[in-house]
Amino acid sequence: MLTDRLECVTVCVNYSDFLRETLPYNQRHFDRVVVVTTEQDRSTRDLCEHLGVECLVTDLMTKGNEFAKARGIDYGLANLRGDGWVVHLDADIWLPPQTRHLLSHTELDERCIYGIDRTNCVGYESWRKFIDSEPHSSAHHQHIRDCLIIPPPFPMGARISIRHYGGFVPIGFFQMWHQGQTRKRYPIDHGGAERTDVLHSLQWPASRRKLLPELIAVHLESESSPMGVNWKGRASKPFGSVDGAKKGASYL
Repeated sequence: MLTDRLECVTVCVNYSDFLRETLPYNQRHFDRVVVVTTEQDRSTRDLCEHLGVECLVTDLMTKGNEFAKARGIDYGLANLRGDGWVVHLDADIWLPPQTRHLLSHTELDERCIYGIDRTNCVGYESWRKFIDSEPHSSAHHQHIRDCLIIPPPFPMGARISIRHYGGFVPIGFFQMWHQGQTRKRYPIDHGGAERTDVLHSLQWPASRRKLLPELIAVHLESESSPMGVNWKGRASKPFGSVDGAKKGASYL
């Protein structure tokens, strides 16, 4: 069971339109949330200040020719207490309401790294329809009567399974491990978002890479885009209009 502290690192550079939608819901699941951004990303910094979330500012991600997300993740991890469970969570991921409750009642192995499944919600209107649904509805609540798991009403995203490395690999949108037991650094030699999350998970043998089937996240997308559209920095269109984003901000 999850009895230790649970800390979270999220890198957000020019992604505040997504983080505005996810962070007010996600922060309740963690004992501490650290958002890593750049000096130029004033919007992310302002959002964190509004929500009382710690924001770390660094130029490590933008020193080279390509956006080096892994350096931001590693920088965030280095600033955690690191004596309990850690989650790396993408800025565009929403976790279901009972996430912390379920983790607290799941037999977790401190020697393992864990991943979850996600569904893909395309478009701001679809997201608002989902999140504004009645809290008791199965679509929003996801977990019913402590036995039923109702997936969000969006297409399921793909898992990663690499045959030559023993199968399932938790990828970067949600990776959870116990930093006190396995003080692994995020691989920064391949600093982009394309491979580093896989390389991070492969630091654990196949027998210690686990799926948490009780949790199904929602991945927000502003438009239908090819895989990796934002791996080298933000390229997709804004998530909703500026006015719509302001009206939709649910600071809970």
